[in-house]
Amino acid sequence: MAPVILTPVNAILSRDKVDTLMLLLACCLVLAPHAAHVAPWITGVAVFMLAWRGWITFRGNRMPPRWILAPIALLIVPGVYATHQTFFGRDAGVAMLVLLLTCKLLEMRAKRDLFVVVCLCFFLMLTNLFYSQSFPTAVLMVAATVAILTTQLSYQYTGVVPSLKRRLKLANTIVALATPLMLVLFLLFPRIQGPLWGMPGEAPGGRSGMSDTMSPGSIAKLTMSEEIAFRANFIDPLPPRPALYWRGVVLGAYDGRTWRVQPAGSALRPRQSSITVVPKGPSTRYQVTMEANGQPWLYALEVPQQVPDVAGYTTSVTPDLQLRTSQPISRRIRYDVTSVVNFALQPDQDQLSLQDWLDLPPGFNPETHAYAAQLRRSSDNNATLLQAVLTQFRTQPFRYTLEPPILGRHSVDDFLFRTRAGFCEHYAGAFVVLMRALDIPARVVTGYQGGQINPVDNYLTVRQSDAHAWAEVWLRGRGWVRVDPTAAVAPERIERGATTAARQPGFGGLMHLDMGKLSLLSLLNLRFEALGNGWNQWVLNYTPERQKSLLQSLGFETTDWPTLTIVMIAVGSLVMLITAVPLLGRRAPSDPVQNLYARLCRDMARRGLPRAAHEGPRAYLERLRAADSPLPTGKRVAVGSFMALYESARYGAESRTATTKGNPERARLIRQLTLLLAKST
Repeated sequence: MAPVILTPVNAILSRDKVDTLMLLLACCLVLAPHAAHVAPWITGVAVFMLAWRGWITFRGNRMPPRWILAPIALLIVPGVYATHQTFFGRDAGVAMLVLLLTCKLLEMRAKRDLFVVVCLCFFLMLTNLFYSQSFPTAVLMVAATVAILTTQLSYQYTGVVPSLKRRLKLANTIVALATPLMLVLFLLFPRIQGPLWGMPGEAPGGRSGMSDTMSPGSIAKLTMSEEIAFRANFIDPLPPRPALYWRGVVLGAYDGRTWRVQPAGSALRPRQSSITVVPKGPSTRYQVTMEANGQPWLYALEVPQQVPDVAGYTTSVTPDLQLRTSQPISRRIRYDVTSVVNFALQPDQDQLSLQDWLDLPPGFNPETHAYAAQLRRSSDNNATLLQAVLTQFRTQPFRYTLEPPILGRHSVDDFLFRTRAGFCEHYAGAFVVLMRALDIPARVVTGYQGGQINPVDNYLTVRQSDAHAWAEVWLRGRGWVRVDPTAAVAPERIERGATTAARQPGFGGLMHLDMGKLSLLSLLNLRFEALGNGWNQWVLNYTPERQKSLLQSLGFETTDWPTLTIVMIAVGSLVMLITAVPLLGRRAPSDPVQNLYARLCRDMARRGLPRAAHEGPRAYLERLRAADSPLPTGKRVAVGSFMALYESARYGAESRTATTKGNPERARLIRQLTLLLAKST
């Protein structure tokens, strides 16, 4: 059997083909993130164009004629309009750029076309920031930048091209040299309030999360998502996990199946405007970094002692202790909170304002009402009745599951007396209905429960899978009391998390394992999340307020735009100078032999005998020695001796000696040439 000979790619493909394939690879890195944002047909067209261009390169075929490309372009334009109903805006503009780049690859016929493609790549790469500013996106953009620069360098070289390793090293060097100036611009460029990369009305949409309604199964769907809802950095000691109830939306209106936010109070049922919180323990300070959720409310541990201040938003608190913002949260925000986890909430609330929390729709759940009447006949003490209901949840065969059976019209009756299997919203909703049937004010609270400490950065990470629903009941003398009927059925839900309690296999359970049992993959994931959190905290959350604090720490009292601009230009110039000095010091030293020859040529030019651009030393000497040369005879002899020695030193056996620094022969040669030059001029 004949041996297999591995041939380098460069030996199979010409230099032009290799450079073109590198350009296509760079374009793929730039276009790949946009596959999740543009329409599927645009992604398909882009893949087809790239594959077509790659096939042409491999086969060495001719580029397609214009009569083929023109119809494609004419079909693309109305396709973009049909998809977005406009040619303006973020999505339509990005779609046009994607298609323009792939079409341009099929009509590259000159070097200027390459520069157009490179510019399009850089511009399209920046549009990734319209959709994502995460750490992985930043890493991909740096890789794409290096790939584009390497490709551009490949096209710039003439003659022998350095190896790919050397070109990659040079491209990385260019990026490294630009990094200090980039940091100066990042820190000192005047910042605006809100996201820098965005357009009005086109802010990034929030992830799927909690809603202002709750029906059976709505929260259970969230437990299958490991997306991060928010992170918390605790200044004071972290409360125990059973106390980590992150209050969000309070639901009080019930139509027999769906819970909704209670509408504003009426003239007959006014809401109590004041909120009375009686702390019964120490407060806890922490900072929340919340992801965009597209909803106008904030999350905090029960109960916050003040309304958080969020840059760019107006915040307020409702009488039922919901923290709300003036508009949906469309970007990552950060706010400081102080909460108490041991408290009495509104113990003095008047009876008229409590009537809203007793309403039940007529004609629903007759068995539940009958059971409530039976319980009420056994006791007049609301606290006793509450404990009796919780005892039923503990002792009866209720089951906690993420896949509960389907319920009928009388959903609470079906759940309490037949299926007895459900998720937290089933237990919280049924409990509140039963309490109201007992004439006890009650409401549903939705939010998150628990979280996981990342040991790398010590942040508490709360995921969508930590979504939870619980109940609040009002008891005389105690106020609103948190009651979690889910904890009565599945206490491990509160101790360990939703997916662990439900015993669901899959990736979701990995994130809720005990720290001592984490696999290597899980530990790497925690480190990567900590890295992403650091990126969010120090880069994406570099707000105007933090910029102002930085400048004030440097001694600048005023931080207006003119001051920032002056400081930015001054520091940027200094950084550029510091970066340039080592580069100037690394310039290759000039050859003294060449310098002496250049001096001779300049002197002859002053005498009216300039050297032509095409003339070498020997041809030039012959012209200087010509009969009509104005040089005196002595000068001609000296010039001849100089040229002979120079030619030998430059091109002959002595050329190695003439360029070897520190060689004694080199010093002697330079002295001889200097002496002959003096005689020649």
